[in-house]
Amino acid sequence: MVELMIVVAIIGILAAIAYPSYQDSVRKSRRADARAVLLEAAQLMERRYTENLTTGYAGVALPTALQAAPKDGNPKYYNVTLTNLAQNTFTLNAAPTVSDPCGTLTLTNAGVKGQATGKTVDECWR
Repeated sequence: MVELMIVVAIIGILAAIAYPSYQDSVRKSRRADARAVLLEAAQLMERRYTENLTTGYAGVALPTALQAAPKDGNPKYYNVTLTNLAQNTFTLNAAPTVSDPCGTLTLTNAGVKGQATGKTVDECWR
């Protein structure tokens, strides 16, 4: 019986160490999906700008496929929106629907990357 309790204790210790690492990996993969959608949406915006130099970014709306991350499958862990929209500027935002220490990820027309809270830009965008 003592041996069984020792095995249970060891499994409990290993689970206590492994589970937070697993959760962090899941968050990072969800964040990678959001970054990919932001970069794809930025490319779409740049194409729009080069095709319509007179109106620039004005009047553009994101396609439905680029309004959430991940693009395929459910549930959606980030909602992607387009803000600060003008002829020469835009800002893309990926707001998490679940807890994420980085908060909302942002990407501007100038390629400036940002995040709302928590970690540094490098930690959230790598």
